Amino acid sequence: MLAVTFQEPGRVAVEERPEPELQAPDDAIVRVEASGICGSDLHIYHGRVQIEPGFTIGHEFVGTVEAVGDAVTSVGEGDRVLGTFHTACGTCFFCRKGLFQKCDDARVYGHGATLGNLQGSQAEQVLVPHANLSLRRVPDGVSDPAALFAGDVMGTGYHAVVAAGIRPGDSVAVVGLGPVGLCATIAAKIAGASHVIAVDPVEERGRTAERLGAVYAADDPRSAVKSLTEGRGVDIAVDAVGHPDALDTAIRLARKGGTVSVVGVYAERQQVHMGLVWIKNLTLLSGHANVIAHLDPVLALMQSGQIDITPLVSREVPLTDASDAYAAYAEHSALKIVLRP
Repeated sequence: MLAVTFQEPGRVAVEERPEPELQAPDDAIVRVEASGICGSDLHIYHGRVQIEPGFTIGHEFVGTVEAVGDAVTSVGEGDRVLGTFHTACGTCFFCRKGLFQKCDDARVYGHGATLGNLQGSQAEQVLVPHANLSLRRVPDGVSDPAALFAGDVMGTGYHAVVAAGIRPGDSVAVVGLGPVGLCATIAAKIAGASHVIAVDPVEERGRTAERLGAVYAADDPRSAVKSLTEGRGVDIAVDAVGHPDALDTAIRLARKGGTVSVVGVYAERQQVHMGLVWIKNLTLLSGHANVIAHLDPVLALMQSGQIDITPLVSREVPLTDASDAYAAYAEHSALKIVLRP
């Protein structure tokens, strides 16, 4: 089968790889019909996340179940399904606490030996461990690109504000308007935010956020936040970038007693202005989004039409064009690129 593999920083290739085989009773094999290039894939592409050359990358997928192990009961052969960006067993201490993203047996697709040695989904087929929990049937009326978002990016944006305890009438700032930040914007509006202030230097992304109901603050977000919150700052500030400048901005935009929700990916040691965090009595949330826990409500909102990710999909291209697609994504000339095997 064909698969997109990491070669070295700045270079991926489409190569022949062996087709996956069932390894455990609760495994499934899915023939991939769409996969996505995600912002966290760029961390691999740029060399920030270390994986082995030749490893198949990608962690978003939609497709049809081709085979299941004897213990798989939630899906069957021929079902149209989506996968989450990682697997979870459903039975360990952390899964029983509902912290599926911290499962003792969690494996992240396409991230090499460090995160479970699970080959990625930018391929013609993908092996899915713990399929009963890690796969969902795609509801009627939900498109392939929408289902891709549900299993990762929209689930992460939803987590950014829901885990922060958003309430109707709250004000929210979203720093970074890639797909995750724009999904956080959508989730905040659905949850009843009075104002969503969107922050990003790329004007086109800011205009997309405006179409989603946000106020785009390109040059002076602190002044924009003050004018909309009577000088207090926002109730929730989201760092959707994973960069120290974005985190510092989020800390400065949050009100006293507010919450900073960090869903951007960090792979290195960073400096944080703990004096501001401390003196403002901020709550700081961070880490992998609990996408599995949010998957069913996100899919329900998509099926009802309340979540529409159509403005966020830039293009669909053949899997064989993955090298060009990665280069375009790295240049920020696309919001979301869907790969079709």
